[in-house]
Amino acid sequence: MKQKFTILFDLDGTLVDTAPDLMHAHNHVMKKFGYPTKSTEQIRNLVGQGAGAMLGRSIWGQAKKEFSKINDEKVKKEMVSEFVDFYGKNIINESTLINGVKEFLKWCSKENISMAVCTNKQEYLSNDLLKKIGIYDYFEYVAGSDTFDYCKPDPKHLTTVVEILDGDLKKTIMIGDSETDANAAKAAGIPMILLEDGYTEKNIDEIYHNHLIKDFIGIEKTISKYL
Repeated sequence: MKQKFTILFDLDGTLVDTAPDLMHAHNHVMKKFGYPTKSTEQIRNLVGQGAGAMLGRSIWGQAKKEFSKINDEKVKKEMVSEFVDFYGKNIINESTLINGVKEFLKWCSKENISMAVCTNKQEYLSNDLLKKIGIYDYFEYVAGSDTFDYCKPDPKHLTTVVEILDGDLKKTIMIGDSETDANAAKAAGIPMILLEDGYTEKNIDEIYHNHLIKDFIGIEKTISKYL
């Protein structure tokens, strides 16, 4: 039997433009805890590593030095909890699918390609978003930041999912939008398709990739070369 081809997808900034809803949740927390708010563009640059890292990069860059380490951790946990709670209740107010996503997923399904999501968003939030935006059923597996004891950029986040799908790393590709995805793919030894204008502060030439795409329109040609 011919081994199936596997595509691993990042979620935020790759399948779904979640920045507007993440911005509202982020700004809700910032206001509540007395920190400056941010724009959607600034949020896009913070997202890749999950809620805690996102808030951390935003807040602790301007943190007040009088906080002790213990208070930092306590406040940080409270902020992340508040963020996840607010975001979970407002997950799809303004989030939209990246152009061409649904058509591409339908094509992959027709081509018998295995598909999974590897995201640093918590698993239950990822599942909820995928269901509400109408693409959950295309995926055989969804691995969030808390599914395993590790997450991107650790390559095990990707390689474990390929194992679960009974796939082959030599017949796998990653589609993502940031260095978090790219570094995991590179370490796993799998090709990387990078979306332009991703949720990252890095320039394209600083991020490992084999192919560069604007959105999912016409990506079938690229994937067909691997099948």
